[in-house]
Amino acid sequence: MPCLNEAETLATCIRKAQRAIADHELSAEIVIADNGSTDGSQTIARELGVRVVSVQQKGYGSAVRGGVRAAHGKYIVLADTDGSHDLTAIYPFVAKLRMGYEMVIGNRFQGGIERGAMSWSHRWIGNPVLTWLGRLFFGCPVGDFHCGMRAFTKDAFYRLDLRTSGFEFCAEMIIRASLSRLRMTELPTVQFKDGRSRPAHLHTWRDGWLNLRFMLLFSPRWLFLTPGIALFVAGLGAFVWLIAGLGHITPATVEVQTLVTSGFICLVGYQLIVFAIFTKIFAVLHGLHPPHHQLQRLLRIVTLEVGVLAGLAMAVLGLAALVGALSGRAVIGGPDPMATVRQAVPAAMLLALGIQTIFVSFFLSVLGVGINLKKAVPISVRLNQRSSALLVPDQAALVQSSPIGGQ
Repeated sequence: MPCLNEAETLATCIRKAQRAIADHELSAEIVIADNGSTDGSQTIARELGVRVVSVQQKGYGSAVRGGVRAAHGKYIVLADTDGSHDLTAIYPFVAKLRMGYEMVIGNRFQGGIERGAMSWSHRWIGNPVLTWLGRLFFGCPVGDFHCGMRAFTKDAFYRLDLRTSGFEFCAEMIIRASLSRLRMTELPTVQFKDGRSRPAHLHTWRDGWLNLRFMLLFSPRWLFLTPGIALFVAGLGAFVWLIAGLGHITPATVEVQTLVTSGFICLVGYQLIVFAIFTKIFAVLHGLHPPHHQLQRLLRIVTLEVGVLAGLAMAVLGLAALVGALSGRAVIGGPDPMATVRQAVPAAMLLALGIQTIFVSFFLSVLGVGINLKKAVPISVRLNQRSSALLVPDQAALVQSSPIGGQ
């Protein structure tokens, strides 16, 4: 249980957990991951016979990581210490893990939310919208992204290599578990009104934005690729429509401006598509995403040489067409302005796309030098394999230094 100044509710939470452990005869321990409490929470916990672990790095995610590292058990049940969770109901989570699931998430919308336990903005806007986006972006099979009561195997937790330190940690855990194809399920969980007299640690707008930002940054498909394809197709469609003379806008200056704008939209769309590829490769190489076999196949086909040749072909064709347009204008002297524009603008766009393709090919080659995307290993795992820090952890050292912490 992560804890930061929860003296008002901590004892009740611990006693409920102790009762559940005794009732179901579980071989278990209770670990309080204290994140710098100044209200005596540590003393309360020790007096009740539970273990207190001090986690120096601030943040909900940091506290959870510190507590998990210090725990001895094979299974971890995570719950808040504000009195909002039913800690007498931990056994169904353990039972699901014993059935072979690697992660079990509580669902407050199925289990029930006590009156006053959740603000209307969190219940009807924040949680539903962020959960819907998570399901859309990552295919996550859960209906409550931010329930603080959840369970997982310790082995699965280490394999996920979670990085964030704030409240977005809850979303990161589910997203990375979905991307890693962990066996996940959810359980109905009751949300009670917490027993604190002070405001909650959660900040609605700040933490909501942090969660949304994390989802976008973790999904190059929705952040870059989808809008990039949409812009490229829309720009190219309008571009071809005008070049073919199918669309005649009056006055002529508006048609020229529309043609130029369409060309720029194509270029922006192409750049976003390229950013999506860069981001995906970076995420795979750094262990943020699992290996991507389709991307590996694409890079085997589109090699540096293929990309450079394709870019050179586009650039040469574009340059030749541009020179032809300018030369034609000089010879003829007074051609139809739209005829010149219809030749010069696509030539300039093709030239720009060719140049970009050449340098994109070189950058992709540099990014993937000596690395196989099929067998990419997270950097933190490589470091831990050298030090064996996760295999034989010195609990005090790991909790105090928190080597994987930070965003």
